[in-house]
Amino acid sequence: MNFLELANKYRDEAIDLLTKLVKIDSVLDPSTSTKGAPFGKGINEALEFFLSVAKKDGFEILNDEGYAGRITYAGSTNESIAVLGHLDVVPTNEGWTYPPFSATIKDNVMFGRGTMDDKGPVVASYIALKILKEQGIKLSKNVELILGTDEETGWRGLEHYQKNYKLPEIGFSPDAEFPLINGEKGIMRMIFKGLPTSEFTLKGGSIFNAVIGKAKATTKINLIDEFEQYLEQNGLSGDVDFINDEYIYTVNGKTAHAMCPQEGINAGTHLAVFLNQFFNHPTLKFITNCVHEDYNMCKLGMKTTHKVMGIITNNVGIIDFNNSETKFTFDIRYPIGFDFDFFKAPLTSILNIYDISFEVVEQKEPHYVDIESNLVKTLYNSYVKYTSDTTNKPMCIGGGTYARALKQGVAFGMEEVGKPSVAHMVDECIDLDKFIQAIAIYCDAIYELGK
Repeated sequence: MNFLELANKYRDEAIDLLTKLVKIDSVLDPSTSTKGAPFGKGINEALEFFLSVAKKDGFEILNDEGYAGRITYAGSTNESIAVLGHLDVVPTNEGWTYPPFSATIKDNVMFGRGTMDDKGPVVASYIALKILKEQGIKLSKNVELILGTDEETGWRGLEHYQKNYKLPEIGFSPDAEFPLINGEKGIMRMIFKGLPTSEFTLKGGSIFNAVIGKAKATTKINLIDEFEQYLEQNGLSGDVDFINDEYIYTVNGKTAHAMCPQEGINAGTHLAVFLNQFFNHPTLKFITNCVHEDYNMCKLGMKTTHKVMGIITNNVGIIDFNNSETKFTFDIRYPIGFDFDFFKAPLTSILNIYDISFEVVEQKEPHYVDIESNLVKTLYNSYVKYTSDTTNKPMCIGGGTYARALKQGVAFGMEEVGKPSVAHMVDECIDLDKFIQAIAIYCDAIYELGK
């Protein structure tokens, strides 16, 4: 069966569904959290909208109290496969060419937050499931399209779902690169706290897993000339304002996903390095001496490499210096072989020099599925069938997806391998021809896994 021909027949419907979903601002919003909408109004709106579409199309649906959703295509046995995606998105930042929740289409490309991470892949997976259903294709296994609501900020939604419902052991998450990801680095998130400051403030970033794209500092002293010199020397842009007897310094960086912080420009650590020239503050010194642009943790003696998974990376996602406390965060992506217990004592000794304490607030172990497994081979064959790409092979990444929640789970598309990632970036977008192609790939993959 030629699933690409079928996917093209659903092109308008698929684009329309994605457009409506992207237009919903589903960034975590605790201020509008209520019973049944634990992560805020926008995320709940996206979940309820998507489930209502599936119900209208005749699928069995489930809403787990707003924490997660499930769309099921029933098979003939009790076995199930999972397709795990998410409807929440990261904040938008500034600098977008088109409004981030407008789903603007230009030259066959749709721009908008979530188009690639993860609303586009979720819609592609759903349309694939709908095609199988409407073609009357019977499967042996049940297919459960599970919709997470808190993937970007802690996995609380999926954790709640798992307390009430059992996840299938096998499946994929449409939330990474093609051809597929059979290994994901471990993730460790840490919060560091230091001494407060009364001479300046510094603030940038709002989430662990994105490079700080813009940061601001305030001082009582005039450092305009020095600031402009720093910007020029480092190839940065920024601004200075004078408001209420305070100088406000803004650095514009470049956001990027925490799994590849070297692809971004961290405005927060840059501003800390600048301020360190004029203020004697231990946390500024620590960031300058031990953190800034040291993406592989060499200066802290924590560099770790694995022959398959590659090298450890670290991202500073949040910085907040004020008169009550100093805080910054690490988002570490580590390979098999990294043992934090081994590094804990030396790290603590270094931090004590700078009067800094730390807390590990989240940790997920590395996840790996054998490249020779039936799951990997099946999905890879579906990819090759509709792309003719035999050059690129299954790989390991620093990103973390829902795939690691499954005993046998991999991440499967839909970004193109070898191209810069647009996830979490300004002007996130999706090529609509590739979107339709992905529907065909997912159709074939679900059919082969489920038959």
